[in-house]
Amino acid sequence: MSMNIVKRSGESVPYDVERIHRVVGWAIEGIKGVTVSDVEINASLQKRDGMSTREIHETLIDSAVNLITLNTPNYQYVASRLLSYQLRKDVWGGKNPPKLVDFINKNVHEHDVYDEDILMLYNNTEINKLDEYIDHTRDNLFTYAGMRQLCDKYLIQDRSTGIIYETPQFAYMIIAMVCFGKYKGATRMSYVKKAYDYFSKFKINIPTPLMAGVRTKIRQYASCCLIDIDDTLPSIFSSSTAAGYATGSRYGIGLNIGRIRPINSPIRRGEVVHTGVIPFLKLMESTVKSCHQNGIRGGSATVNFPFWHYEVEDMVVLKNNSGTDDNRVRKLDYCIQFSELFYQRFLKNEDITLFSPYEAKDLYDAFGHENFDELYEQYERKTSLRFKKTIKARQLMSLFVKERVETGRIYYMNIDHCNQRSAWDTDVKMTNLCVEVLHPTKPLQNTSDKDAEIGICILSAINVLEIQSDAEMEKVCDIIVRLLDQLIDYQDYFLPAAKNFTKNRRSLGIGITNFAAYLAKHGTGYEDEEAPNIADELMEKVQYYLLSSSCSLAEEKGSCSKFNETKYSKGWLPIDDYKKDIDEFVTRNNSMDWESLRSRIKEFGLRHSTVSAIMPCESSSVIQCSTNGIEPIRSYITYKKSKARTLPVIVPNYSSYKNKYTLAYDMKDNTGLIKVVGALQKWVDMSISANIYYNYAHYENGALPDAKVIKEQLLAYKLGWRTGYYLNTDDGDKQSSGEDIEDENGCESGACAL
Repeated sequence: MSMNIVKRSGESVPYDVERIHRVVGWAIEGIKGVTVSDVEINASLQKRDGMSTREIHETLIDSAVNLITLNTPNYQYVASRLLSYQLRKDVWGGKNPPKLVDFINKNVHEHDVYDEDILMLYNNTEINKLDEYIDHTRDNLFTYAGMRQLCDKYLIQDRSTGIIYETPQFAYMIIAMVCFGKYKGATRMSYVKKAYDYFSKFKINIPTPLMAGVRTKIRQYASCCLIDIDDTLPSIFSSSTAAGYATGSRYGIGLNIGRIRPINSPIRRGEVVHTGVIPFLKLMESTVKSCHQNGIRGGSATVNFPFWHYEVEDMVVLKNNSGTDDNRVRKLDYCIQFSELFYQRFLKNEDITLFSPYEAKDLYDAFGHENFDELYEQYERKTSLRFKKTIKARQLMSLFVKERVETGRIYYMNIDHCNQRSAWDTDVKMTNLCVEVLHPTKPLQNTSDKDAEIGICILSAINVLEIQSDAEMEKVCDIIVRLLDQLIDYQDYFLPAAKNFTKNRRSLGIGITNFAAYLAKHGTGYEDEEAPNIADELMEKVQYYLLSSSCSLAEEKGSCSKFNETKYSKGWLPIDDYKKDIDEFVTRNNSMDWESLRSRIKEFGLRHSTVSAIMPCESSSVIQCSTNGIEPIRSYITYKKSKARTLPVIVPNYSSYKNKYTLAYDMKDNTGLIKVVGALQKWVDMSISANIYYNYAHYENGALPDAKVIKEQLLAYKLGWRTGYYLNTDDGDKQSSGEDIEDENGCESGACAL
């Protein structure tokens, strides 16, 4: 019996099995360990009259996806090609790509989704030359998870209808064009081509705001912002407004509430009393969650506060499941700020004293600096303070650790390291959503406040596994620095305070990703003695090349206007004041000419106040089939739950590296990981989003001792960690299979990751 199928055009045609053979044959071409028959048999198409070609194609994609296992990993590329085939048909209307100039014009004028300035920046001759350079076969580098993530989250689309307007290589080229649109002549064309190559060959990890935003009418490309809040109603409500604008623009938010006075503090000479911190956090929670960027990023924020705040005991437990809605704010994350004084008193089992920052304003100003300890002890001796109480340092640490183990989502900031060992020569009072960015900030007094500073940071990362030589690393670093520098001037700003900070300080946060695979390539695991040396050598080169590029840009265009508020302006380099405890296990000698670079910086300055931070790369790592940031892998294959579907993700080069990878929950403790992060932090001029991992199966009766967690946090402090991010736990049941099920939105939003 004959059967008809319905094409995309609506035309009904006879079913042609040979066409299916051709499509699947194209999808497997050149790929080892896959067959046409496996895909077709597994599809088990239930033929029926009137079936659409889309239904048939979706079935073939699902069939290839279901064949993805650790034993047959290459079906992830078959599924990707089948998805790519469908995407091209939808966007191009056929197999062959349109001309780039026509494609841009259509998305500018007909679909109204591209920034019209693209056509003003480039003439048709230039666009045609770039069109010739595009290599659409690079779509074959994507795994299924990468291509699906790109389609679902990053390619420009109408999210109300699901219509997608572009394909990957067009997107990569146009992003490169926008980034270098202000450069001139042959230099511009050269940089555009280099950037395109590094994007499309997965050497540069493009963060979510850039991948989803550059080329659109929304000119806001930073990943995070830091909002400092003063102890006034105008500041609090202005900051809430700022958080709403920032979330709506795809930023992850850092909030500093360390200045806000505690509950029952007198207002207007006692006419009324203060409601405390918690009600205002509920305001921030509602703001951040109401501005959710559905489909791209959710709204998330991390709240920063000092260990000595009068309400600290209540703030530490805000996320847990105990208590009531009145005394919990569960949809924000929290970061408690410690210093050496706290750790000393913890070790000696001594008391700490809690104060109101309103009564101890100069104490808050001193927090993180060398004069803090003396001033703190002076306040302890004062008898006139109304808001003052003592608790055991170990009591607070016990409460903190309990929350950290149970929720995984209360972080810490070693504020003295952040101030005394980072690149800044001015106050750092907070960090961002994912705790890798350190910025000096000034509280917002109103939404028009031009004196305030909202810390803005544009992020990106280098896929270190894909870099083939030091020479290539130098070139990649230069491209990243230059393109991010251009975006600082090209992007719009949601408030004057954000523009004020960014234009004057030009802070960049460039990190590394795919580090677990990089270690595996070197035959080394996180617990191996050589791992910190490998980390140290790698990050030394990255930091050197980033600073060198920033210095070259300063020579060309001038240093940033507030360069004088960095330690770099005084001749400082990362080699000068890192924690020397690292030298006990990092035995290699430095390989770069730091003194020559120091002389160059003294002469020309730097274009950017900072250049490095190591961030999570959760979402963007899926696109590139790379391991997340600097994290060890949790499993060889991960089934990531996204909003629409489950994505199977196999670690890079599984067949070659599988015996070299370190599984996070196989580690007996975090000592090796802490040393590796310490070696990386030695070079990074801001901070690192560093997680730790505990497997309950490694401990007696499956109980993780608090003492173990505390001991490792103290070790991290000793080795110079500036911040600590997630505490992850596992029951050990999944490790035998090497498989794991992971929620893409483990941070409840995805905003915490590139």
